[in-house]
Amino acid sequence: MAEVVVDNKDQMEAVSRYLVPTEQVFAVLDLKGTGTGFIGVTDRRIIFFDRAFLGRRKAMVSVPYSKITSVASEDDEQLFTRGFFGSSLLIIKVSDQVYEFEFRGADKAHLAYQLICERL
Repeated sequence: MAEVVVDNKDQMEAVSRYLVPTEQVFAVLDLKGTGTGFIGVTDRRIIFFDRAFLGRRKAMVSVPYSKITSVASEDDEQLFTRGFFGSSLLIIKVSDQVYEFEFRGADKAHLAYQLICERL
């Protein structure tokens, strides 16, 4: 079993509360910005905390891989923003809904992209 990539232990604990029996977590990655705090990638779905999902309410959103219609990874890596200071964007389309996740660090979107694509 591969090691789980976790940026923040509290976020891992939050995701763990929503797992079903035998579900395996591959990564819980911290996000940049104020809307969504983190994204979890499991063997069954992506799961993320969204403060804007239901208006002013907070919600844990779950998207099974079977519902994902496309996934993209975009970099904003410039000469002075490489590594931790860079950012990266993961875009996931589910039916007519598009979710954008901006990560701290230039490599996080690529990791999430690879983990998700392996399961599509």
